Amino acid sequence: MSTLLWLLAFIAVGTALAYRGTSLRTSTAVIGGLLLVLSLLGDVAWGWLLAFWLVFAGVAAVLNVEALRKSLLTAPAFKFFKSVLPEMSDTERAALEAGTVWWEGDLFSGRPDWRRLGALPKPRLSDEEQAFLDGPVEQLCGMLDDWEIVHEQADLPAAAWEFIKKNKFFGMIIPKRYGGLEFSAVAHSAVLTKIASAGGTTASSIVAVPNSLGPAELLLHYGTDEQKDYYLPRLAVGDEIPCFGLTSPYAGSDAGSIPDMGVVCEGTWKGKKTLGMRLTFDKRYITLAPVATVIGLAFKLYDPDHLLGDQEDLGITCALVPHDTKGVEIGNRHYPLSAPFMNGPIRGKDVFVPLDTIIGGRENAGRGWRMLMEVLSVGRGISLPSGSTGGALQAAYATGAYARVRKQFNVSIGEFEGIQEAMARIGAQAYACNAVRQLSALAVDLGEKPSVPSAIAKMHVTDLARRIAVDAMDVHSGKAVCIGPRNIIASGYQSAPVATTVEGANILTRSMMIFGQGAIRCHPFVLSEMDAVNDDDAARGLDNFDQAFMGHMGHIASAKARSLVLGLTGSQVASAPDSGPTAIYYKRLARYSANLALLSDVAMALLGGSLKFREGISARLGDVLSALFIGSAVLKQYQDEGRPEEDLPLVQWMLDDLCHSIEDRLDGVLNHLPMRPLMWGLRLVIFPLGRRARAADDGTNAKVARLMMEPGAAMQRLAAAVYQPTDVAHPLGVLRQAHAAVLETESLETKLVKAFKKGELKHPHPRERIDEAEQSGLISAEEATALRKAWELVAEVVRVDEFTTDEMAAGRSEFARSNPHEPGSKPAPNRKRTRAKAASSKSKTSTRKPAASASRTKATAAKASGTKPASRKSAKATPESETS
Repeated sequence: MSTLLWLLAFIAVGTALAYRGTSLRTSTAVIGGLLLVLSLLGDVAWGWLLAFWLVFAGVAAVLNVEALRKSLLTAPAFKFFKSVLPEMSDTERAALEAGTVWWEGDLFSGRPDWRRLGALPKPRLSDEEQAFLDGPVEQLCGMLDDWEIVHEQADLPAAAWEFIKKNKFFGMIIPKRYGGLEFSAVAHSAVLTKIASAGGTTASSIVAVPNSLGPAELLLHYGTDEQKDYYLPRLAVGDEIPCFGLTSPYAGSDAGSIPDMGVVCEGTWKGKKTLGMRLTFDKRYITLAPVATVIGLAFKLYDPDHLLGDQEDLGITCALVPHDTKGVEIGNRHYPLSAPFMNGPIRGKDVFVPLDTIIGGRENAGRGWRMLMEVLSVGRGISLPSGSTGGALQAAYATGAYARVRKQFNVSIGEFEGIQEAMARIGAQAYACNAVRQLSALAVDLGEKPSVPSAIAKMHVTDLARRIAVDAMDVHSGKAVCIGPRNIIASGYQSAPVATTVEGANILTRSMMIFGQGAIRCHPFVLSEMDAVNDDDAARGLDNFDQAFMGHMGHIASAKARSLVLGLTGSQVASAPDSGPTAIYYKRLARYSANLALLSDVAMALLGGSLKFREGISARLGDVLSALFIGSAVLKQYQDEGRPEEDLPLVQWMLDDLCHSIEDRLDGVLNHLPMRPLMWGLRLVIFPLGRRARAADDGTNAKVARLMMEPGAAMQRLAAAVYQPTDVAHPLGVLRQAHAAVLETESLETKLVKAFKKGELKHPHPRERIDEAEQSGLISAEEATALRKAWELVAEVVRVDEFTTDEMAAGRSEFARSNPHEPGSKPAPNRKRTRAKAASSKSKTSTRKPAASASRTKATAAKASGTKPASRKSAKATPESETS
């Protein structure tokens, strides 16, 4: 019995040392000291003592004597590692080496430093940036009519285009010395979020692309002084409109395999014989291509005649090609899911341009892939997450208000548990979207090039926004199904897949990129081990591998100990930066971080290079890393906003959902890794007490739903980033006023309902019942007026648009009805028109006019709200049954 107790003591001490990540030398000394105490004080047979000392001496010698360790341990491991390490292509290595490791490295380490996260500055706008958001951005949002953009013009209004150029929306990332705005990434994100909340995908994408991956971003980092001086001032004010051609019909997400090519040769440029490149390319899905004046083009460059040197295959290269260069075909448009943002193909055959069109000059020939990888993470972490967040936040606000004013069975639909379940998902996930987009933008402002966080932000924010759009459709129901000027949900629902498929399809991003890059980039030792194995100097490589490998072994031991201890204690012994209601979530995420660290090493050890082909396992591990990052962002946002009690249901719902999701993914990995007996033992380490996480309960759902239905501080913070019109000519403006009016008259409405149930009021229609109550003296004239105003506004909110058969046919835009061009056909004839002419043409061909009933409806709503009706095109409308 005494021997067993001492054995347990050794296990406990060893586990504690590993849990704390104690160094090898210190751990050796502690274990040796404990063994000495056992020898002096313990009642253990000398045979057992001798065995203990022999085992300890052998292990300690191998681990601590460098020459012995290398000979017996690390040299064989070095040889094995070298034999199983898969070959890495230049494009894969460029992708891995691009960017920096930031907070995701802590999450992958198994012991995140929460104080480091909390010490990061709160995302803030400068006075200049805030003024731009409150001024020009607010003005631009007021110019955007989503119905007109999507269904009538298939474009932004000409006035909006000019306003964007005049106010330098295209120059947010361009320094002031070149005429740009030189905004921070946080401001850049805030602008795109607000525009997306007003003008949807079409408006936000037009502003996003020039400030994302494209000529300006590449010129700032790699352009020659001459290129910067010429292009950047023109790009800032919209004299040049950029696009970037990367995707081809045969290489989409696998962008490194583009077949587009250029050959170094001599040719004629502006009347002079010049050394240049003859390009042949076929690109598609290129945003702003139909209106672009300068094309950023990615292609593979070859030098068969060795005009630049001995190398023939120079690699992917990026160049700037004027749109009117001979041989370029540009101007046709794609029509992505009823979101008519400027997007289309670019083709070229035997297009000759000089070598100085290469971004950075001829010295950068063949360096395009690295250039793209280094800057892609910046734009991808801002543009798409910001645009999707704008739609998500607006859907959350609109759904909360609608669920309060819309009634069924004399009760606001937001009081039904089925509706509350969907509303809770909308509110909490919108909160998370906003948190992630701000944390990603902050990383850029801190000088990081966050390749892994940007992939997480792009994939998960766009996916959450798509889920929010689906839930918002379900809550608004028939109101959201019938498209028309009053419908504020359908457009976001229709266009949601656009963001999930561009800049790396979400399926590929999830299954290959997040963990594929994260496992090597974020792991504290794997990249060092790979570099050591690939070192041409074998002796130096072994030395470096020895240090990295021993650190790796300690990392595995620590992750295993932390997983077991935190699992057994319900994460209670983990540290947290505060002791409030969110402390438990910091602790749980710390436990899951250790689980991820352990399972990642086990997966890499068992599967080796084949792990990148086991996409299901890679995706699940990537989901864990992503959930840890999203959870961190949510906790950081909650801290930055002062930990307001009103926001706690949003935080709790999201963290409960993330924890439940993490355990589900960990369970999935354990179910799919080979060597089943090993997995049974590993399951006892990861889940020693079984799976304990639970998704949010009905009570939390109700708290989030009621929070969304009230215009309190929590909803004000949630909707602070979006456009909030008050004009009744805008459907959101009507909804805002109806919401306020319903809350103001809530007690009066309850009074009338009770009187009706008692038989004191007889009329079955709620509108006529108000008159009856006033006439009977149940309510005063002022109260009756307030109730009528509320009723008229709600009636306008629940109305849906309707069209005559002739209007349905006439209302289809010329663009939507035109025959699609065949690939390689002559560009659309309107390519060379000025934007003013194009707008004029569209206005002439659109025969759909607002119906008289719509004008009366707007006038009614305006009368009810006490404001003058504004001019806004609308269809006829019909109210849903107001008595139901």
